[in-house]
Amino acid sequence: MKSNSKNTLEIYKLLDKSNCRKCGEKTCLAFAGAVVLDQRQLQECPTLPQHIIDQLTGRIETHPPYEPGLKYLEKLKSEVVHLDLAVAADKCGGIFSGARLTLKVLGKDFSVDSQGNLTADIHINPWIAIPFLNYILHGEGLPLANEWVSLRELQDGRERYPLFQRQCEEPLQRVADRYTELFDDLIKLFSGRQVERHFDSDISVVLHPLPKVPIMICYWRPEEGMESSLKVFFDATADRNLDTDSVFTLGVGLAHMLKKIARRHGFSG
Repeated sequence: MKSNSKNTLEIYKLLDKSNCRKCGEKTCLAFAGAVVLDQRQLQECPTLPQHIIDQLTGRIETHPPYEPGLKYLEKLKSEVVHLDLAVAADKCGGIFSGARLTLKVLGKDFSVDSQGNLTADIHINPWIAIPFLNYILHGEGLPLANEWVSLRELQDGRERYPLFQRQCEEPLQRVADRYTELFDDLIKLFSGRQVERHFDSDISVVLHPLPKVPIMICYWRPEEGMESSLKVFFDATADRNLDTDSVFTLGVGLAHMLKKIARRHGFSG
């Protein structure tokens, strides 16, 4: 399988095409596409035989749509050569020591040297490395406004928000609905903190993927006659301390990582 469309059609051929919606998607074709984008698992189709699932597991080439380009990452690394890391550390809320600039990323040390080499106490994924480099290279280093806004309220965020809902907020909502340890893990694993409930939510947790670009996740539990809801918010300065594309990448990458953590605990959504 060489492309998203081919992968999608191959999976679609195996489904009963009843559009029953029991998987949470509106059509079987949408479900097939969501599997390719690593937003759904094959076993979520209630009519797909187990032997077909077993045959395909591990063979489907998924393409998470948020994955930033490695060429762009290398370009950013090359720009670091011309950066005064000591000045950048002061602007960005980091530390300059041993010829390295170090920031706290989700509570862990994440560093870059004058040649653009990255080291970290966590796995270095493009979804965090690219925002990290854009943050130190181009961020304004503004103090936080302490005003929480949706991605659609950031510069150029309105056009990106529908995709952000699908790739970040909706997957996180499914995890929160069924994986009860989600918010505890956010606090324990990533130095998050539960804060006073915002927007009448039942739970509000703040994370710091970058020192001056916090993320707040708000969750509303389901009530009689009403489904649950989950929304992600950013400080109003996020599009100036970082670019909106990188803010998008942070949110979607975080959602992808939390889905993987949940799966290790038996969650298959």
